[in-house]
Amino acid sequence: MLIRLEHIEKTYGTAEHPVPVLHDVNFSMQEGAYYAIMGPSGSGKSTLMNILGYLDTPTKGTYYFEDADNSKASDMQMARIRNQKIGFVFQSFHLLPQRRAWENVALPLLYGNVPKKDRRARAEAALKEVGLSDRMEFFPTQLSGGQCQRVAIARAICTNPKLLLADEPTGALDSKSGQQIMDIFDRLHERGMSIIMITHELAVAKRASHMMHIYDGVLKGGDAQ
Repeated sequence: MLIRLEHIEKTYGTAEHPVPVLHDVNFSMQEGAYYAIMGPSGSGKSTLMNILGYLDTPTKGTYYFEDADNSKASDMQMARIRNQKIGFVFQSFHLLPQRRAWENVALPLLYGNVPKKDRRARAEAALKEVGLSDRMEFFPTQLSGGQCQRVAIARAICTNPKLLLADEPTGALDSKSGQQIMDIFDRLHERGMSIIMITHELAVAKRASHMMHIYDGVLKGGDAQ
């Protein structure tokens, strides 16, 4: 089992004025699975994604990743897990404009202290996988939105993560570019990558093997109980 959430709750605010966001979330995911999570604004899906990606910790409950309980991991432990085991793809790309495509892709490897020669080789391999072998030396301002998202995907997979988290990866793209991005996710899943994707688009969610919905902090569908 790659992921197991048991009775996860997340509350913001203060003891006098609590703001509950997630309610008794239970979810399990086998390695190699592909899930889509749908939900309206304010439903808790981004909070859930942050917990899954070790960007935040639950208020209550237990999060097992590769059968290890990391629910109360330290900031350093969470940073190590994010760098070594989780790849992130966001709607707004988050590329550094002053860095070339391959340099953007290699950033997680830099933070992971991978030697420069190896960083370049692994970045080139990742860009080749997303069809950008001829754009390695380009800056983000020289790329289309779809190409920037492909660079972001290459950056997410260059560390060979156990889990790929995608937050509205087609949300800022036209339909053709969005289709190309989803084709890449399909290929990654076919090769065995574990993927969790947040999306508001039903057509995108249907590309996943499992679909879940979250409303008012309650997760249902797929392997959620």
